[in-house]
Amino acid sequence: MSELKEEKNTKPKLSKQSIKNSLQIFRYIKPYMEYFVAAMVFLVLGSLIFMGLMGLPGDMANQAIGEKTKLNLGLSVREYGWVFLGLLVVQGTLSYFRTVFFAIVSEKGMADLKKDLYDKILTQPVTFFEEHRVGELTSRITSDVEQLQSLFSITLAEFIRQIVIMITGIILIIYWMPDLSLIMLMTFPPIVLLAMFFGKYIRKLAKDRQTELGKTNTIVEETFQSFTIVKSFANEWFESIRYRKSVDTVVKISLSSAKMKGLFFTFIITILFGGIFYILWQGALLLEENKMEAGDLFTFILFTGVLGGAIASFGTLYTQVISAVAATERIFEILGTPSEFDISKSKNNEASQLKIVGDISFQNIEFAYPTRKDMQVLKGINIDIKAGQKIALVGQSGSGKSTIVQLLLKFYNPSSGQIILDNKNINDLDLTAFRQNIGIVPQEVILFGGTIRENISYGKPLATEEEIIMAATQSNSWEFIDSFPDGLDTIVGERGIKLSGGQRQRIAIARAILKDPKILILDEATSSLDAESEKLVQDALDLLMENRTSIIIAHRLATIREVDCIYVIDKGKIIEKGTHSELIENETGTYSALARLQFEFNT
Repeated sequence: MSELKEEKNTKPKLSKQSIKNSLQIFRYIKPYMEYFVAAMVFLVLGSLIFMGLMGLPGDMANQAIGEKTKLNLGLSVREYGWVFLGLLVVQGTLSYFRTVFFAIVSEKGMADLKKDLYDKILTQPVTFFEEHRVGELTSRITSDVEQLQSLFSITLAEFIRQIVIMITGIILIIYWMPDLSLIMLMTFPPIVLLAMFFGKYIRKLAKDRQTELGKTNTIVEETFQSFTIVKSFANEWFESIRYRKSVDTVVKISLSSAKMKGLFFTFIITILFGGIFYILWQGALLLEENKMEAGDLFTFILFTGVLGGAIASFGTLYTQVISAVAATERIFEILGTPSEFDISKSKNNEASQLKIVGDISFQNIEFAYPTRKDMQVLKGINIDIKAGQKIALVGQSGSGKSTIVQLLLKFYNPSSGQIILDNKNINDLDLTAFRQNIGIVPQEVILFGGTIRENISYGKPLATEEEIIMAATQSNSWEFIDSFPDGLDTIVGERGIKLSGGQRQRIAIARAILKDPKILILDEATSSLDAESEKLVQDALDLLMENRTSIIIAHRLATIREVDCIYVIDKGKIIEKGTHSELIENETGTYSALARLQFEFNT
């Protein structure tokens, strides 16, 4: 949370180092550099033609009234029309190709960046996701990349275009009207810059108002969604005060914004328009003194307007550029983080390249979570599991059961000790191939929002229809799947919300069956089910555990009576181990006490 607050409160700034870091983005542009260069050339040519078009009307007006022309093109008024048309066609053609080429660069370049960023996040260890919120990571891959895409498709082109227009415009008005250009350059830029300051402050107030309005809407949503909680705690008065304060803040910001807008309108009417009229008045005086032609004054007015627009746009463009620089730094911070493995070398069939038997040995495992190194979670854990055996981990919540499984999955590394698989340290095995030999059925099943078919086949993406149906049948899922009108193509909804708890659990078992792992982990797989669903799920689990090394985390002791060995864990240590029959005989033991408590309660 503090990370996010710090990020929000830190305004991005341009610096030599930040610009240097941002230039790394051009490695994604490099494959499309010919399009980028061509687009830049077309952009500059188009901008120069645009400035040329701005100079032609005044020259044409001078030609029409018989006064001296600056360009001395020797064209008739009719011929000026054809020149206009020709230049517009050329500029339109250049604009078309420039837009298409910039789109190719931005779309394809940022698509490559998105793919690399997604792969990088995907291959991060679990600790990375503990240190970064999902919303933050999603923002990196969406909002930040979109800012860069906008930079290369619009902002960069517009920024260079305005620079070309400004430089060309200043050169032309100095050449065209040296006397009047001096007056304009002394008065107009300061006025425009002052207008930009007003605009920036008004935008800030508008943004603050939207932020506060969002908070107000959040209060309304939270209150209405949790209306029963509000009522049960009799907190209507509290929510009313909270909402009123937020609304009053919105009003306060809105009034400040209105006052600033009023000052801005006053400024526009008196200062900005006054400055424009002053320059025009000076031009009219020069015209009266025959020091300037009428068409030149008209050209000057056009150039002044274009230059004013170019100067005014720099404020917005600068903000967009520094936002893109900040986005680039955030993106490359993630891209520079070491991955667990190289995803480009990972293949779906790598599991078949790692042939395992299933002998597992935890040897003197000590562990503390990286974020809580002062709190030892596991203290000298020793567990030996022969291939095909079923063992259970029992203990109070927080005793370390799930941590043991997470270490086996290599979500974390032990502080000391080692985990041996078939006489090999698991750290020496290919991570992807190793994990592909492990199946897990969790307590809280998370399904993807697609179809049942997609969720089952997640265990084996290239599975055939027959294999999927076989897995569904063995998991006791096929009966309810076949009863749906769409069968395997039934949409399960977000996180499987359209299915019952028992149905979701059986889909997870089907997924594990299809994966056909050598090692199976069951994490409280039946704890939240009703009796009927529990029997169906337990039958499917019994079938799944046959001839597999199985580790069961259990609170309900009735489900682990037949396992080969039960390990009772308390405060990170194994305090008892043995079969159900052996442990139940020790009347003073922890397991026996838990069993009496559960079985007596159930009777």
